[in-house]
Amino acid sequence: MKTVDQLINEAIEREGDYSHHPADRGGPTRFGVTEQVARANGYAGDMRSFPRDRAVAIYRATYWTRPAFDQVAAVSFLVASELFDTGINMGVIVAGGFLQRALNALNRGAVDYPDLLVDGQVGPVTIFALRQFLAKRGSRGEIVLVKALDALQGERYLHLAEIRPANEAFVFGWLSERLGQAL
Repeated sequence: MKTVDQLINEAIEREGDYSHHPADRGGPTRFGVTEQVARANGYAGDMRSFPRDRAVAIYRATYWTRPAFDQVAAVSFLVASELFDTGINMGVIVAGGFLQRALNALNRGAVDYPDLLVDGQVGPVTIFALRQFLAKRGSRGEIVLVKALDALQGERYLHLAEIRPANEAFVFGWLSERLGQAL
């Protein structure tokens, strides 16, 4: 089984070093951390010099601990891995919302557990629903849930390209590099 440290290292490897693509609204980025995120976490220097250890700390706090994906990992590391990756690329609220939507769609009309409020906040109610789902569906359900999360992520990438054609520069990479990371 992977660890969060491995997930962070894989994310940094996948994201690469410094970039500043003209079509990327994130602006200057290093190790997948945008300038805005770096500034929000106290970094004031040039993004070309943004240290890797700061990126690691940001990934752990912003995309693992704060959104409670560490608590998801206690139930399913596979699902948490998918949420972590989606959160990096789309935001943790979007990732949490995908989990809630997927769990709602998979609860057999609220027979297995009540529908969740889709607010993107992963808390005790979402964790309870995840536990109930996995208790009912087991390891096969875990794979199906990750596939559902991937499907939601893929649909969002296509939508982003449809509403902003400049995003077409990234769609192929998003789909090839992001989907199926947890599996």
